Amino acid sequence: MTEKVKIVTLGCEKNLVDSEIMSGLIDERGYSLVDRQEDATVIIVNTCGFIDAAKEESVNAILELAELKETGKLKALIVSGCLTQRYKQELMKEMPEIDGIVGTGDFYNINRIVDEALKGKKPIHVGNPVFNYEQSLPRKLSTPRHTTYVKIAEGCDNKCTFCSIPIMRGHFRSRSMESILAEVAQLAAQGVKEVSLIAQDSTNYGTDLYGEYKLAELMDKVSGVPEITWVRLHYAYPGFFTDELIETIAANPKICKYVDMPLQHSEDTVLKRMRRPGRNRDIRELIAKIRDGIPGVSLRTSLIVGFPGETEEEFRALCDFVREIRFDRLGVFTYSKEEDTPASRLPDQIDEEVKEWRANTLMEIQRSVANENSGKYIGQVLDVLVERYDGRSDVYVGRSQYDAPEIDGQVFVSNCSAGIGDITKVRITHAYDYDLSGEAV
Repeated sequence: MTEKVKIVTLGCEKNLVDSEIMSGLIDERGYSLVDRQEDATVIIVNTCGFIDAAKEESVNAILELAELKETGKLKALIVSGCLTQRYKQELMKEMPEIDGIVGTGDFYNINRIVDEALKGKKPIHVGNPVFNYEQSLPRKLSTPRHTTYVKIAEGCDNKCTFCSIPIMRGHFRSRSMESILAEVAQLAAQGVKEVSLIAQDSTNYGTDLYGEYKLAELMDKVSGVPEITWVRLHYAYPGFFTDELIETIAANPKICKYVDMPLQHSEDTVLKRMRRPGRNRDIRELIAKIRDGIPGVSLRTSLIVGFPGETEEEFRALCDFVREIRFDRLGVFTYSKEEDTPASRLPDQIDEEVKEWRANTLMEIQRSVANENSGKYIGQVLDVLVERYDGRSDVYVGRSQYDAPEIDGQVFVSNCSAGIGDITKVRITHAYDYDLSGEAV
């Protein structure tokens, strides 16, 4: 009997890419991929271990899926991803429901691991996370056909005091341009029109392979693939954001005028404890340079509240910073105390209730900013990538170049004759916080 495999992906887009490669390998092996977990004889849970909430979600998912051994057809439950890379011994010891474990650098061996698990061997394949995507691997997209993510590098060398990514993903290592461009060409041949370039630290791309910053050149070359319409940049580390990159984003019509640049905080004292690049003045100068150099750019950032020792004064200054800078998109995280990181040993750890209050307060400020920012699009004609049809409201739903998949706003389009996956021009008539609506023109 052909085994039926279900992959459950938790966490970030980088995990999603790994799951899609595992899906491609499993499909090549001749196993059947299924959508319903109740139908699966093998389930692979690709976990996240970045912060406490993600670890809790991963553990709960494993326990819930393990029940299918009693109520469904499940024969083998395999766990992969960041949680296994960090806690392989603890997971196998404390969760006998698990039949096999694979780390972040070994998932390309997934077929061998499935075979061993089905034979009752309880395999553990967790080595040093040194794998990079140079070799050609199959990939089955789980995103809508018109948009996807491409990893341009793996790991990180920045050593922020709060972050466990180097523990789980290893040192920074760029993919070669040839490898990336070959994958983009394959994806374009499948109908992909929008490519989002991702890495733990995208702006550092190329320094290890080529001895210099190569992200601008890479983005130009990716946009040169004829079928690709939009190229989007994620996770731009502010310390390596070059003038050349700003000029390339501004000049290339295929590159979205969108920058996702996690800053984490605004205040010098906190940034120093976080071991982040630059200080408040440097951040302000970089933001001004990006906005001056890329007219109309949409700027997204993420911030951490409740970092050890963050005072009320520092938090109030962060709130003022958000009001003043007026980010187009913003995400807020409460500090998570991660073992084996320098920040976990800092004094003056902050109560969870205080962290939550600060996060909610900051997001309320951003909601007001976003509502005002969205109004600037009223009357403009924007290119919109149509993604789905909402039959109940009789409108099409899509995104402009100023909004990334899943995390940002949407555009609701009436009188639309474009198909799903097409780009159409829309005159914006209304704005609702992050979302817009208008009529196709």
